[in-house]
Amino acid sequence: DVQLQASGGGLVQAGGSLRLSCAASGFTFDDYAIGWFRQAPGKEREGVSCISSSDGSTYYADSVKGRFTISSDNAKNTVYLQMNSLKPEDTAVYYCAADAAVVAGRCPYFGSWGQGTLVTVSS
Repeated sequence: DVQLQASGGGLVQAGGSLRLSCAASGFTFDDYAIGWFRQAPGKEREGVSCISSSDGSTYYADSVKGRFTISSDNAKNTVYLQMNSLKPEDTAVYYCAADAAVVAGRCPYFGSWGQGTLVTVSS
């Protein structure tokens, strides 16, 4: 079974940084794309960033470009989301997701999801 464990959320002041981790198991990591999504209260889920573990291709939503960086440690089966210059509007529950796909200009469909980790950015 695909298992995804997101962690690293917390409370931070605007302008601060957090690093989220998504630890994956139950599948061949190198063949999968991993994505980060977020959902704020009362809003639809938004794709934030994703990465192909095979070739490192990435995608970022316009709202996070230049502030967030996604990376993959294939030896640890873990994907990270480094979030800098955080804004109050980044407040949301962040989820990681995975699927046997590649990133080609956009995040692919993801069929497996982990639990969320809450990020709260205070103004």
